[in-house]
Amino acid sequence: MKILMVAIPNHHFFQWVNQLKDSGFEVCWFDITDGGPPSNKISWVKQIKGWKLRWDYPFRTRIKKNYPNLYRFLQRFNEESVSKSFEATLKSFKPDVIHCFEMQLSGLPILSVLQRYKVPLIYSSWGSDMYHYCYLGMTNLEVSSFLERVNYLITDCNRDVSIAKNNGFKGEFLGVYPGNGGLSIQPQAIKPLDQRKIIMVKGYNNGVGQAIVVLKAMALLPQSYFKDYTLTIYSADKIVEDFIAKTPYFHKLKIKIYSRFSFVDNQVLLNIMGESVLHIASSISDGMPNALLEAMAMGSFPIQSNPGRVTEEVITHGKNGFLISDPLNAQALSLLIEIALNDVKLRQNAQEYNVKYMKAYYNRSVLKPQIVELYQSILA
Repeated sequence: MKILMVAIPNHHFFQWVNQLKDSGFEVCWFDITDGGPPSNKISWVKQIKGWKLRWDYPFRTRIKKNYPNLYRFLQRFNEESVSKSFEATLKSFKPDVIHCFEMQLSGLPILSVLQRYKVPLIYSSWGSDMYHYCYLGMTNLEVSSFLERVNYLITDCNRDVSIAKNNGFKGEFLGVYPGNGGLSIQPQAIKPLDQRKIIMVKGYNNGVGQAIVVLKAMALLPQSYFKDYTLTIYSADKIVEDFIAKTPYFHKLKIKIYSRFSFVDNQVLLNIMGESVLHIASSISDGMPNALLEAMAMGSFPIQSNPGRVTEEVITHGKNGFLISDPLNAQALSLLIEIALNDVKLRQNAQEYNVKYMKAYYNRSVLKPQIVELYQSILA
């Protein structure tokens, strides 16, 4: 079976694809962004790179940096269209099935080609793809036109199935799976409660992510609540870094920041989660966050927003975590943080429950044969 994957270069995508290694499938990845060199994370996959530039002329990078307006003008003549390049790949590879990960970035740019070819199409919805597509700039017509072309749907939460059906999807639903194909956890990295000295905050603040509200909520509490912990903000947007630097409250706390634009190995983040007492992430729109699942699997107490009632599929409020009902309400979030830090028994019970739950339902080795079977069933 020949599978043509279409996706941006993304850690979760690479993890999913590696579930198919040694399955006997011939896999090709069309990098929809043509960003960077071939990935050694999926070295066994045929990778379509270098399709965008007609000519990599001398001093191109310098012109891009110093003369952006000139660079944009030149690129109008120097860039190959994504649809033309994808169609060439489609004709040469001759796949049995196409699998598109995420709609806005990977699906819509090649929709015109997909509509001309009847190769079976799988679509994996990620994050805000379905729930808040208008906010992302997609129109109703674009979404419905794409979903009408989709033959098979995979989602990362139950919520998005009905949304897809309400917007034109009439194909076969293949199931709910984590976007990364499952969790690979090292049990020895899961620390007992008394050895957890980190509080983790996801640092997205891009209109959807609300990291600054989280930080404002923390600042409503006495500094003594955090004196024994290292506040670790990961995937931090620049605006978040600036907020911390300009807010005196945080100057006396132990803080570690990982920029959104610097590479941090996933295993490093998992190890930090295994030493974290809390994992706090808030947004106004999302699917099932992979980081949430990883944090729960590593025993960190989750305090997570619940847009579209997705997070409640894995968190029962007050049992194995807290649900943020209003991502913009710092006062309410501050109270949740205070309760979680004070209630040791709640955190202990949640850690035991979450580690077992994630092992049972999101274990990578358990999900692998199921994912392989998805593709085999389409061929059959």
